[in-house]
Amino acid sequence: MAAIHAEAMTVPPPWGAPTFRGFLSAPGVVVAFEPEGFALGRVIADEAELLTLAILPPARRKGLASACLAGFEDKASAKGARRVFLEVAITNTAAKGLYEKSGYSEAGRRPEYYRIKGQAPISAILMTKTL
Repeated sequence: MAAIHAEAMTVPPPWGAPTFRGFLSAPGVVVAFEPEGFALGRVIADEAELLTLAILPPARRKGLASACLAGFEDKASAKGARRVFLEVAITNTAAKGLYEKSGYSEAGRRPEYYRIKGQAPISAILMTKTL
């Protein structure tokens, strides 16, 4: 997962293997995994949070992100989630379009949410979907 994340992510910066080990060992974790991408999140009570969705660049625009997102939602629902939320960088128009197409709507903004060394802060859009 760390290798895929390293190739796929720019904002936020990629997470390393220790970060993934921490998430995967936590209660309520939900993963929808494919060889070229994955969706990772967690369920707490009746809410799910999508922490990251990463697809290798050569595999993009082939429906894999939609499949991983749908798999994540199905697994989260099976664990009792009735609503999903996520943050997406305001600059990531492709991801925002994917989420909107999948039924997510903007619920707010987080100013200067992503802070990357040497770059101006990037705001996030908070999106939500009822399952």
